[in-house]
Amino acid sequence: MPRGRPSPKLAITVDPDIHQRVRDAAAQDHVSVSAWMTEAARSALAVRDGLAAVAEWEAEHGALTATELADADRRVAEQLGRAQRRQAS
Repeated sequence: MPRGRPSPKLAITVDPDIHQRVRDAAAQDHVSVSAWMTEAARSALAVRDGLAAVAEWEAEHGALTATELADADRRVAEQLGRAQRRQAS
């Protein structure tokens, strides 16, 4: 029996153009396709969790206002800018 916590295998089928783009992106990032797909899935799941949290908050407190949404957009843009600057360093 394997020790530790081995990663489960997952067989998927993707469109040919997506397949090549994933391979290219993984190569650019110097990671395996498995690592790249894991990070892509992790990111997609984080977005899904975030959207669910916003929907839950809005169900309790009411819809976010245009001002609140604009402030959130600004904060995300700032955070992305900082992350991109760190990657470039």
